Amino acid sequence: MTMRSILLAGVVLGFAASPALADSVKFWANMSGATEVPATKSEGAGTVSATLDTASKVLTWEVAYWGLTGPATAAHFHGPADATKAAGVVIPIAKAGDPVPYKGTATLTAEQMADLMAGKWYVNVHTAANPPGEIRGQVMKAK
Repeated sequence: MTMRSILLAGVVLGFAASPALADSVKFWANMSGATEVPATKSEGAGTVSATLDTASKVLTWEVAYWGLTGPATAAHFHGPADATKAAGVVIPIAKAGDPVPYKGTATLTAEQMADLMAGKWYVNVHTAANPPGEIRGQVMKAK
């Protein structure tokens, strides 16, 4: 074997032995009172952007809002539920007094990842005037 053949074989084996690259899946949601369940008359709105690293199962997010009836008392990821149903808290995002935009990370279970990928999570922001939630947005894969 020539030195060139040995080097080429090493490069090929190196690529074959490297770990698979993880997929990063991006998600988004637009929040409003009209999409809350039940709907609110809030003029508030907000956005959610998130990225899921499928290898590490780490979800990273940023949530911003404006125009609410008062200060936010909490914000959460909820699921599993479609856009017309309510569901329990999956991941707390923020509590009263936390600075906006809310930023965070969490490691998901395989079941949580499956529900998120299927569009069965939503984010809502709660206020004193709307304790069950003032604005909400269904979290979907970005196109």
